[in-house]
Amino acid sequence: MCASDLEPIVNTALEFLGQSELPGETTFKVNARRVWKEFPHSSQEMNHLIGSPLLRAYPKLKVQVKHPDIELRVEIRENRTYLFYDVIEAAGGFPLGTNGKAMLLLSGGIDSPVAAFLAMRRGLEIECVHFYSYPYTSQLAKEKVIELTKILSGYAGKIKLHLVPFTEIQTSFAGIGQDNLMITFMRRAMLRITTMLAEREGALAIVTGDSLGQVASQTLPSMNVIGKATDLPILRPLITTDKNDIIDLAKTIGTYETSILPYEDCCTLFVPKSPTTNPNLRIVDKVEKTLPGLADLILSAVERTETLIATPEMTMDLDSRSISDDVVKEEWF
Repeated sequence: MCASDLEPIVNTALEFLGQSELPGETTFKVNARRVWKEFPHSSQEMNHLIGSPLLRAYPKLKVQVKHPDIELRVEIRENRTYLFYDVIEAAGGFPLGTNGKAMLLLSGGIDSPVAAFLAMRRGLEIECVHFYSYPYTSQLAKEKVIELTKILSGYAGKIKLHLVPFTEIQTSFAGIGQDNLMITFMRRAMLRITTMLAEREGALAIVTGDSLGQVASQTLPSMNVIGKATDLPILRPLITTDKNDIIDLAKTIGTYETSILPYEDCCTLFVPKSPTTNPNLRIVDKVEKTLPGLADLILSAVERTETLIATPEMTMDLDSRSISDDVVKEEWF
């Protein structure tokens, strides 16, 4: 770092590059960026004004514009100039929250945490929604999802996790003689609940981990019928992504090892042997209208939803089934 004048910039560049051991002939380029527009020399001029003294001072240096061994970057600002050549790749994307807020359907699987990361990278603030069916799903399944949210909060600072009791709704679908449509009914109910939570939290979209053709509910006909349950836009960051690529990204962001823990979520329960991949919207609507009290069950689930605020500092132990006091818990009635 130096003053934003030509002489100190050139001198600092000479000293800075001299600190590196140059192994034989080394290719380099200078990439100057004039952020302070009142600086008297253009970016192109600075490339030459810095590069020429470097070539004279260090005979091992050779200019290579396309793929140099060293790219000396010079960022000229009003108060000071920064020189650097080692760049650590970050997540990239947009600043968090600059593109609004969305609700994420977070299961305990591999896909939805990756979808969350990709959504946040595009500037979305996310709040996670998880559906659990106690006693059919264990406490460990719920804590697994809390741990996933904690990992994701490392990219956001903190994330709200809404834990929705889904047992009564799920069992209400089990005895209507439409086993092949069970997943369709469940997913539509989830979207209705998530929409109500989104209205309360000021979110403008729903994010899912759907990947086209991966399971019965993720065929194009299924997604079309399921999506009709909400007026909010549904964002699917993984829709055309190969499973191996999803797994690789899950490993990169640190969610994979937690996602593969063998604790079932509610989506693995009551799964029919032959779920339909081509549901009929007219039939689905007709059956839902015959279900007594479905709207009341959905409203009750929203009212009994617990909300946790997960942070990177919270501590959990899946084996002891304990959550530290660092988790802030709220109940909405």
